[in-house]
Amino acid sequence: MTAPTIRRELRPGDLGAIIEHHGRVYAREYGVDSSFEAHVAAAVARAALRGFPRDSEAIWIVERDGKHAGSLALTDEGEGVACVRFFVLDPELRGVGLGRRLVGELLETASGAGFDRAVLETFSDLRAAAHIYRDHGFRVTDKQTGPRWGRAELTYQRYEINLPRPVSNPAPSRQPATKPIV
Repeated sequence: MTAPTIRRELRPGDLGAIIEHHGRVYAREYGVDSSFEAHVAAAVARAALRGFPRDSEAIWIVERDGKHAGSLALTDEGEGVACVRFFVLDPELRGVGLGRRLVGELLETASGAGFDRAVLETFSDLRAAAHIYRDHGFRVTDKQTGPRWGRAELTYQRYEINLPRPVSNPAPSRQPATKPIV
């Protein structure tokens, strides 16, 4: 297995790969049905129809051996709010700090772009991801427990974080479009 790479540009087929990846991984690991994949597809479609990624938005596509292995996105929800979306990694890439690093980069990007706060929606079964979010300063602001996505009970959560104001207005990051993970 080669080291994964992170690409910061969206290419044809990436949006479909994000949807498929979520559907496959979440069904296997968390027992959700195809309505979860439809939920992700609807969010991806809304972003794409708005022109994602626009100048204030960002994408991180993780690839390993030339195949889609994960994703993370930052979308502009308006009124100073950024949203963390489409965060999933292949099981083999978890637990090595990659997810933590990506979320850190996303928050730096959001702060540098002048967003006031970032939000995300998830569910309580994703304990490792929740740990990453809390370690970065996110807090749960709402939760609802009930039937969802083919499960009798699931706790849906909303997290938020206030972002620091940038000291200066730096130029956008000019990171390479693809870079290896070290």
